[in-house]
Amino acid sequence: MNKPKILAASLTVILTILANSNLSFFTSVNQPSKDSTCYQYESNEQFQSFLKSRHHHQNGGNLCVQKDTGGTGRVNATFLMLCRNAEVYQVLETLQTIQDRFNNKFHYDYTFLNDEPFTDEFIYLVGSYIPFSKVNFGLIPQDHWSYPHHINVTACAEIRANFANVPYGDSESYRHMCRFYSGFFYKHPFVRSYEYYWRIEPGIKLHCDIQQDLFQYMHTNNKKYAFAISLFEYIDTIPSLWSHVFQYLSKYNVDPGLLPVLANSDGHYNLCHFWSNFEIARVDTFDNPEYERFFQYLDSTGGFYYERWGDAPVHTIGTMLFLKKEEIHWFANLGYHHPPYTQCPQDLDEFVENRCVCDSEDDVTWNENLSCTPHFLSYLGV
Repeated sequence: MNKPKILAASLTVILTILANSNLSFFTSVNQPSKDSTCYQYESNEQFQSFLKSRHHHQNGGNLCVQKDTGGTGRVNATFLMLCRNAEVYQVLETLQTIQDRFNNKFHYDYTFLNDEPFTDEFIYLVGSYIPFSKVNFGLIPQDHWSYPHHINVTACAEIRANFANVPYGDSESYRHMCRFYSGFFYKHPFVRSYEYYWRIEPGIKLHCDIQQDLFQYMHTNNKKYAFAISLFEYIDTIPSLWSHVFQYLSKYNVDPGLLPVLANSDGHYNLCHFWSNFEIARVDTFDNPEYERFFQYLDSTGGFYYERWGDAPVHTIGTMLFLKKEEIHWFANLGYHHPPYTQCPQDLDEFVENRCVCDSEDDVTWNENLSCTPHFLSYLGV
């Protein structure tokens, strides 16, 4: 009930901080796509005035704000976050940890996506918080966040009503999100303007300083997909996914590649998946004809809605089908936390050097009841 007052106070505080700073902002000559325009501003008052006067559906609802470039020579990469206006304070919390632990050194862009237009307050608070590079605020097209025509919406509602015992089983928006991240995020013009993305979410934390440029590591070593945590999927959410994967392989005569990594001795899915709320990948890991055909086949089955297929197992199966093992990487010891799981360094020297603040006993990596990482490491050698 007190949100308006809190937001007004927040704006006042940020204005005061920025008015006393020496930050400068420059116009970008390189726009992320032909459908969006980058803006620059010289004062906070100018930024606020622009936000009040702009048309929210201009450029398809997409807006990019160009800040101080922070130097050159970076990999063409962005942080990627799907979020809502109401999550602005969780978003700011995430930005604080990303900036403090990593991005104040490297100055990479941010891309925020929403199925509704971002509010002026969200854009101002988030845009003002990030001092360098480009900040993209993108609107998801409606057909990327809605039921495809072949889905029986009434049947879906009935299924959700009886699915409450499964995490997010009764959620309609969660299903839209999983389908979006499975087959649409890489089609957004903002995302397509980059070579790499690092997925982050509202409320995540980095418990350790990251001294290495992870994007540069991916680029230099020809890595196409990287993960931090891997887990077992809830079997009740994907009862038919594995069988549909094999139907796809048979229909299109596709080589299974690394898919045996995901199979038990009896041939069934072992439920291992990369926890995709953290992933660093080349955009064309998914934005390519082979993966697109795979996604379209899965989407045609209705499993994202009639069941509750997550993007994590879909991404994992996709990488096993279309990548080589040397193109997959495990980033260890980042101190990454997404409730309820944490990756925390076990080496004391590394813990101290990187100013970690997690409890090493909370590390999920080697917990055989929860983590698939030892399994992936043994098979992939990553």
